[in-house]
Amino acid sequence: MTIRRQFVLDDVSRAIIEQLQEDGRRPYARIAAAVGLSEAAVRQRVQRLLDAGVMQIVGVTDPLQVGFSRQAMVGVRTSGDARAAADRIAAFGEVDYVVITAGSVDLLVEVVCEDDDQLLDVVARLRAVEGVESTETHLYLGLAKQTYAWGTRGPQGSASGAAGL
Repeated sequence: MTIRRQFVLDDVSRAIIEQLQEDGRRPYARIAAAVGLSEAAVRQRVQRLLDAGVMQIVGVTDPLQVGFSRQAMVGVRTSGDARAAADRIAAFGEVDYVVITAGSVDLLVEVVCEDDDQLLDVVARLRAVEGVESTETHLYLGLAKQTYAWGTRGPQGSASGAAGL
């Protein structure tokens, strides 16, 4: 069983994260001015958040702009332990998201491919994974919303005043 420690973010850490969600390359001096800390204090807090695994700072690409014209969400039904199939599927290079679910499917798998032929190959490989019983592929036709600006508000949308990171 995996036990994850939940970090309680204070208002300042939330504000730092919000600044970085707007622009992951924003200078610490500018963040410091926005949140009311010194540049050194912001640098230390960011490093603690990174070290704790609370956040990552990454470059996000648009798959269509870099030659991956076919994306799909694949629902996977498994027999036995869904976690074992999830681990095997997570190793696929074309897979960028795997989540274990409760519902009509056991796993949701996001696949990013260059074309339909590659997608067909990936789906065939998914179906061959031990423990996979069936798949249902949902092709992406358009993107209505994608955001990374979440996780900084406390319960019920309000900022938490608790001390923490």
